[in-house]
Amino acid sequence: MTRWNQGRSTVDALIASGGLERVPASREAAEAELVRARTHVGSARQLAATDPEGAYTLAYDAARRALAAVLQNQGLRATSRGGHTVIYEAVRAQLDRPLGSMLRPFNRMRARRNEVEYRSSEAPAVTPEEVAGRLGEGGGAPRARGEDGPEHAALLKL
Repeated sequence: MTRWNQGRSTVDALIASGGLERVPASREAAEAELVRARTHVGSARQLAATDPEGAYTLAYDAARRALAAVLQNQGLRATSRGGHTVIYEAVRAQLDRPLGSMLRPFNRMRARRNEVEYRSSEAPAVTPEEVAGRLGEGGGAPRARGEDGPEHAALLKL
């Protein structure tokens, strides 16, 4: 059996810098992360109309958990030093081809979530329609800041 080499240098660098750490690989732990991600998606759908900012945060967290599950299955975990950005970098390095169009929206969601969490007076509020767009609902829902397609919904179709 051949080892996966795509992204290996990036993953090795993230481990060396302390952003990622090796843990026992666990399909069971990865599947548990996916269960939590699915729960977040369901909760986000329920909150979208009444608490769009909370729903957006849950939708983002669901996507983050799905990516973290990929790493957990490989025996990798982001450290507090690496945070959410490292999760994206590690998975993107390994899977940009063929899944780049599904992965890139996560980084946009992360940036938008940070705008919401640490809102300045210029940052627009999250709308229920924006949350619906992230959850793959309402086909024509508005997208934030130049998002180029509905592929972000694939992150949440667990």
